Amino acid sequence: MRRHLPPSFVAGALVLAMAATPFAQGAATQEQSQTTFRGGVEAVSMTVTIRDSRGRVIRDLVAADFEVFDSGTVSPITDFFHGEGPISLAILLDVSGSMAVGDNIARAREAVTLLTAAFQPMDEAALFTFDTRLRQVVPFTSELALVRQASLDGRPWGSTSLFDSIGDTARIVAERANRHRALLVITDGVDTASKLTPTEVSGIASSIDVPVYLLSVVTPLDHAGDDLAVPGGKARTESATLADLARWTGGELRMASRPAHTQQAVQDLIAELRHQYVISFEPGTRPGWHPIEVRMRKKDMFARTRGGYVAGPSRSGS
Repeated sequence: MRRHLPPSFVAGALVLAMAATPFAQGAATQEQSQTTFRGGVEAVSMTVTIRDSRGRVIRDLVAADFEVFDSGTVSPITDFFHGEGPISLAILLDVSGSMAVGDNIARAREAVTLLTAAFQPMDEAALFTFDTRLRQVVPFTSELALVRQASLDGRPWGSTSLFDSIGDTARIVAERANRHRALLVITDGVDTASKLTPTEVSGIASSIDVPVYLLSVVTPLDHAGDDLAVPGGKARTESATLADLARWTGGELRMASRPAHTQQAVQDLIAELRHQYVISFEPGTRPGWHPIEVRMRKKDMFARTRGGYVAGPSRSGS
């Protein structure tokens, strides 16, 4: 289990990349009202997942077990929620041409089936697909059979706008009222057509508090560390990039080349979403990107949450 990124790493990685792109020049603060917080008025909310050193999800903690750092300074917790509420999950399925390789699309469809079977009647899900463009196949619904039985006829085709599709779908997820919400992307991890970069997408998803989980479906030969992987093979560059994107938003990357991998990934995802903590604090008054870090007062507990938020000017200065 990876520890939460140190604030210096998150701030450096995001701020440097943002400074070199249009995202830093104001695009982030214009995406949606959820992305910008005016100092002294709104609260910043973030979902937090806690695991122990053995990777088990930790439940039943209280606010006093957490410390929140905003730009390196302790920020008092103003609201705290923990409970097994309903889940809102958008499933974003890659149907581009590269998914036709090695039965990757079959692995992706299997994941959709397992996910909907693991949900409860109070949960809701939506299904989106993408290649060069994003499509809504099934809007958010609690009738999960509609998602499970959705037709995906035809062979995968076209180039891949992975990062653009993640950014657009994350904004849709942010509109759901449920506290436990996330985006699951099922892909082979190859992007060939996006305008957005992974850093820009992670900035968008982080600022609206949507954890992005990625299930990278690969062949056993391409799965580094698997018994059938090519000897001496290394993780693909695409996988490393996706891992960073997931981590910056408070999500996680898993790789699946066998049914057992998919089953474990689905089981862990549902456990995390079901037992997320929701913590709120007052935003800082300094305009711009604010890196967030959550520390645990108890030993051998590790927090995972989004990398930060974008703050706007205080009302007195608007």
